[in-house]
Amino acid sequence: MNIIDHLSLGVSCIDKGQGFYNELMATLDVKLLANTEGFAAYGKDTVQFLIMKPENQEAASAGNGCHVSFIANSPEAVDNFHRVAVDNGGYCAGEPGPRKAYPIPDVYTCFVRDPFGNKLEAIFAGFNQ
Repeated sequence: MNIIDHLSLGVSCIDKGQGFYNELMATLDVKLLANTEGFAAYGKDTVQFLIMKPENQEAASAGNGCHVSFIANSPEAVDNFHRVAVDNGGYCAGEPGPRKAYPIPDVYTCFVRDPFGNKLEAIFAGFNQ
Protein backbone atom coordinates (compact mmCIF):
# COMPACT_ATOMS: atom_id res chain seq x y z
CA MET A 1 0.00 0.00 0.00
CA ASN A 2 1.26 3.48 -0.86
CA ILE A 3 2.01 5.78 2.07
CA ILE A 4 1.63 8.97 0.04
CA ASP A 5 -1.74 10.12 -1.27
CA HIS A 6 -0.28 12.62 -3.75
CA LEU A 7 2.67 14.94 -4.37
CA SER A 8 2.56 18.47 -5.73
CA LEU A 9 5.10 20.93 -7.08
CA GLY A 10 4.69 24.66 -7.37
CA VAL A 11 4.70 26.33 -10.78
CA SER A 12 4.22 29.95 -11.77
CA CYS A 13 1.99 29.20 -14.78
CA ILE A 14 -0.35 26.22 -15.18
CA ASP A 15 -0.47 26.50 -18.99
CA LYS A 16 3.33 26.50 -19.26
CA GLY A 17 3.47 23.69 -16.71
CA GLN A 18 1.02 21.57 -18.70
CA GLY A 19 3.02 22.28 -21.85
CA PHE A 20 5.99 20.64 -20.14
CA TYR A 21 4.35 17.93 -18.02
CA ASN A 22 1.71 16.58 -20.43
CA GLU A 23 4.36 15.23 -22.80
CA LEU A 24 6.82 14.31 -20.04
CA MET A 25 4.28 12.26 -18.08
CA ALA A 26 3.23 10.46 -21.28
CA THR A 27 6.74 8.91 -21.39
CA LEU A 28 5.71 7.01 -18.22
CA ASP A 29 2.17 6.19 -19.41
CA VAL A 30 0.78 8.81 -17.01
CA LYS A 31 -1.95 11.16 -18.18
CA LEU A 32 -3.61 14.43 -17.22
CA LEU A 33 -6.69 13.50 -15.19
CA ALA A 34 -7.97 16.92 -14.06
CA ASN A 35 -7.09 20.58 -14.38
CA THR A 36 -8.26 24.04 -13.37
CA GLU A 37 -6.72 27.50 -13.51
CA GLY A 38 -4.87 26.63 -10.29
CA PHE A 39 -3.64 23.06 -10.84
CA ALA A 40 -3.08 20.15 -13.22
CA ALA A 41 -3.39 16.61 -11.82
CA TYR A 42 -1.71 13.50 -13.26
CA GLY A 43 -1.90 9.76 -12.70
CA LYS A 44 -2.66 6.42 -14.29
CA ASP A 45 -5.96 5.53 -12.61
CA THR A 46 -6.05 8.08 -9.79
CA VAL A 47 -4.44 11.44 -9.18
CA GLN A 48 -1.01 11.07 -7.57
CA PHE A 49 0.97 14.07 -8.85
CA LEU A 50 -0.04 17.70 -9.24
CA ILE A 51 1.49 20.94 -10.41
CA MET A 52 -0.12 23.95 -8.82
CA LYS A 53 0.13 27.66 -8.27
CA PRO A 54 0.93 28.44 -4.64
CA GLU A 55 -2.25 29.27 -2.75
CA ASN A 56 -0.60 32.17 -0.94
CA GLN A 57 -0.06 33.90 -4.31
CA GLU A 58 3.70 34.08 -3.60
CA ALA A 59 6.25 32.96 -6.20
CA ALA A 60 6.68 29.22 -6.70
CA SER A 61 10.13 27.95 -5.72
CA ALA A 62 12.02 24.64 -5.83
CA GLY A 63 13.11 23.11 -2.52
CA ASN A 64 16.82 22.45 -2.03
CA GLY A 65 17.32 18.72 -1.47
CA CYS A 66 13.80 17.86 -2.62
CA HIS A 67 12.86 15.88 -5.69
CA VAL A 68 10.02 13.76 -7.02
CA SER A 69 10.91 10.32 -8.36
CA PHE A 70 8.66 8.64 -10.93
CA ILE A 71 8.68 4.89 -11.66
CA ALA A 72 9.82 4.02 -15.18
CA ASN A 73 9.07 0.61 -16.71
CA SER A 74 12.44 0.27 -18.46
CA PRO A 75 15.83 1.95 -18.90
CA GLU A 76 14.54 3.15 -22.29
CA ALA A 77 11.66 4.92 -20.54
CA VAL A 78 14.22 6.66 -18.29
CA ASP A 79 16.17 7.75 -21.39
CA ASN A 80 12.97 8.99 -23.06
CA PHE A 81 11.89 10.89 -19.93
CA HIS A 82 15.26 12.67 -19.85
CA ARG A 83 15.18 13.50 -23.57
CA VAL A 84 11.60 14.82 -23.51
CA ALA A 85 12.34 16.97 -20.43
CA VAL A 86 15.42 18.56 -21.99
CA ASP A 87 13.70 18.99 -25.38
CA ASN A 88 10.76 20.81 -23.74
CA GLY A 89 12.41 23.46 -21.61
CA GLY A 90 13.82 21.41 -18.75
CA TYR A 91 17.50 20.78 -18.19
CA CYS A 92 19.75 17.90 -17.21
CA ALA A 93 20.54 17.42 -13.54
CA GLY A 94 22.02 13.92 -13.98
CA GLU A 95 22.42 11.93 -17.20
CA PRO A 96 20.55 8.62 -17.53
CA GLY A 97 22.48 5.60 -16.32
CA PRO A 98 23.20 3.21 -13.46
CA ARG A 99 23.88 4.67 -10.02
CA LYS A 100 26.41 2.57 -8.16
CA ALA A 101 25.91 4.67 -5.00
CA TYR A 102 22.27 3.52 -4.71
CA PRO A 103 21.71 0.65 -2.26
CA ILE A 104 19.75 -1.22 -4.95
CA PRO A 105 21.35 -3.45 -7.61
CA ASP A 106 20.61 -2.71 -11.29
CA VAL A 107 19.04 0.70 -10.65
CA TYR A 108 18.90 2.98 -13.71
CA THR A 109 17.86 6.59 -13.29
CA CYS A 110 18.12 10.19 -14.48
CA PHE A 111 17.54 13.63 -13.00
CA VAL A 112 16.15 16.74 -14.66
CA ARG A 113 14.89 20.15 -13.60
CA ASP A 114 11.57 21.37 -14.97
CA PRO A 115 11.29 24.92 -16.39
CA PHE A 116 10.41 26.13 -12.88
CA GLY A 117 13.50 24.62 -11.20
CA ASN A 118 11.80 21.58 -9.61
CA LYS A 119 14.01 18.47 -9.55
CA LEU A 120 12.56 15.28 -11.05
CA GLU A 121 13.85 11.73 -11.30
CA ALA A 122 12.75 8.80 -13.44
CA ILE A 123 13.91 5.48 -11.98
CA PHE A 124 13.90 1.89 -13.19
CA ALA A 125 14.47 -0.94 -10.66
CA GLY A 126 14.07 1.44 -7.72
CA PHE A 127 12.74 0.90 -4.20
CA ASN A 128 9.14 0.17 -5.29
CA GLN A 129 9.63 -2.12 -8.27
